[in-house]
Amino acid sequence: MANCPPGKRMWPELLRANGDTAATVIERENRNVNAILVREGSFVTQDLRCDRVRVWVSVSNVVVSVPRIG
Repeated sequence: MANCPPGKRMWPELLRANGDTAATVIERENRNVNAILVREGSFVTQDLRCDRVRVWVSVSNVVVSVPRIG
């Protein structure tokens, strides 16, 4: 990720937070990314993108893994 724009890249403090709240915080703290809620167990592409943060959430919309750029 050396070519990614500057800014925050990981949000460990959002683990176990509400997914919608986490997405809002991520986009506020790094305006270069879009936070996307993804249900745990969903299939996603394996491409790495500097402008995307996947926020993995449980069925109850709780963040289940540390959100990070990718």
